[in-house]
Amino acid sequence: MRHTLTKTFLLGAWMLFSLSFSQAQDEDYVRENYVKAEYDIPMRDGVKLRTVVYSPKDSSVTYPFLMQRTPYNAGPYGEGTMRNALGPSSFLMKDGYIFVYQDVRGRWMSEGSYDNMRPTIGERTGDPTEIDESTDTYDTIEWLLENVSNHNGKVGQWGISYPGFYSAAALPYAHPNLIAVSPQAPIGDFYFDDFHHNGAYFLSYWLATSVFGYQKEGPTDEAWYEMVNPGTNDGYQFFMDMGSLKNADKYYGEDNFFWQQLKSNPDYNEFWQKRSIIPHLSDVKPAVMVVGGWFDAEDLYGPLTIYKTIEKNNPNTYNTLVMGPWSHGDWSRERGYQTVSNMYFGDSISTWYQKEVEHAFFTHFLKGEGNGNTQLPEAYVFNTGTNEWGQFESWPPKESRWESFYLQENGGLSKDLPQGNRFSSFESDPANPVPYTQDIKLTFTPRKYMADDQRFAARRPDVLTFETPVLEEDLTLAGEIVAQLKVATSQTDADWIVKVIDVFPGDYPNHQYVLDGVDMGNYHLMVRSEVIRGRYRESFSEPKPFVPDQITEVDFQLQDIYHTFKKGHKLQIQIQSTWFPLIDRNPQKYVPNIFEAEDSDFVKAVHKVFHTKDFPSKINLMVLSSEK
Repeated sequence: MRHTLTKTFLLGAWMLFSLSFSQAQDEDYVRENYVKAEYDIPMRDGVKLRTVVYSPKDSSVTYPFLMQRTPYNAGPYGEGTMRNALGPSSFLMKDGYIFVYQDVRGRWMSEGSYDNMRPTIGERTGDPTEIDESTDTYDTIEWLLENVSNHNGKVGQWGISYPGFYSAAALPYAHPNLIAVSPQAPIGDFYFDDFHHNGAYFLSYWLATSVFGYQKEGPTDEAWYEMVNPGTNDGYQFFMDMGSLKNADKYYGEDNFFWQQLKSNPDYNEFWQKRSIIPHLSDVKPAVMVVGGWFDAEDLYGPLTIYKTIEKNNPNTYNTLVMGPWSHGDWSRERGYQTVSNMYFGDSISTWYQKEVEHAFFTHFLKGEGNGNTQLPEAYVFNTGTNEWGQFESWPPKESRWESFYLQENGGLSKDLPQGNRFSSFESDPANPVPYTQDIKLTFTPRKYMADDQRFAARRPDVLTFETPVLEEDLTLAGEIVAQLKVATSQTDADWIVKVIDVFPGDYPNHQYVLDGVDMGNYHLMVRSEVIRGRYRESFSEPKPFVPDQITEVDFQLQDIYHTFKKGHKLQIQIQSTWFPLIDRNPQKYVPNIFEAEDSDFVKAVHKVFHTKDFPSKINLMVLSSEK
């Protein structure tokens, strides 16, 4: 609420989000204006966390702290080594802050054992052995206030991706001097972010399991984990050759504790539930600015859910949302133009955000009056169809209203209830799954597919397409999306993927950033997409097989959207059951744990999607009636 593939490659890929931003600044600026110190700060249980502090050389004034806690290396370590850039942006770096970087426990130069998405303690007893990311943040702040000079007593925190989670995890039971926090692309819950989406395992993150799955023996400034070498750049073929996930043990086995956790906990059980930060976002005292990207393939659930949860549970807390036309972490760097896949959204958008939004937020709360009058809107959100920023007093906007778009026979899509007595069907073959992209290269956490051209999928027989006639006026969607499907399958399990697509006119012109071999005429822009593993249609904790050929309701939520389908375009919905190798293949024969499925369990299935008067399938969209 607003008041008035190598170790080196993968390490670099993940550190990008904790280190990178606009590179326009002088690389000598840090060395000329800051002094670095390293500390091993003791936590309440005695474990020491390596913390690197950069303080301004000018001691004539006091400065606030601006901190990032990370599993991706707080270095460089050692005397004489310094970062080329500090903080979220050059604007804040040159304003003067005491910048703090800390290795979380169990990572790099810090002591202790690592725990992915370490559970947050609920009821606090004061027992010093009870630790979580909130207590570690609290103890760090307390030590900094007592041992680092020339500060003004105020602390801010930010982080992107996993460091975004650590920022959000600092909010429960926050230190009273933690004034402003910006979780950016934060992980909210590993069962809905990154490694899973609605129960479907994201196979595209399989390579990342090495980064998070091995404990180290002690503090180290070198990577202690070995990365899998697939031996090919063809990700589709590599994972097809691997077969069932059971065969992945030859790459990880018992040594990788995270792989064992993934395998042993396919359902949303206590293991995952206690690792979610979402239930703990009550009684939030610091000011919060949540940042995300509409085309973030890794963490879109996190920022939207964290923002909405804080807003619901903390009506008097300063809590704002920024959603831009970015993929994962794009707002932290600037290349002059902003593109995702073949989509161009404008120039210097990240620099504008860093200067006019992020800088204003931290400056107001850490150096200014701090009364909440930041002059920023409640929600700064980018319309990815018009390439314009929108400002709203709430998100979703109170001006948005729900409208249902019904699937029709012969591939139609309209607001009318279907009157026919038909269904659409396709055969889903795990031996020939639908690719999620036309690219064949094996990537570490793919990104560009979020705005990729979907023509290739629309032309497959195992993908159903439904679309409106050419729009006679603009259609702006602003808010949530819910799919309500009436389906049946000839087998006992199935995944369901829904994609919301903007079909461009055939004569749509190219721009200078279109990738080689692509024509924007008739471009099928995937604006939003999501999957649900069908066994979890009633409960993520208690899976349930389908009854073969029985009409069954499958409802699930896609992530939010702010996009104008322009006059002359068409709104299209694609429905499919495989999305490979973005997600793992569902055997389609129900087995208790897909991670343990045998290769022989994978069978073909005929899937039906109904669009009749008695069994209508529909996509519920929030349509903006008026914009501000």
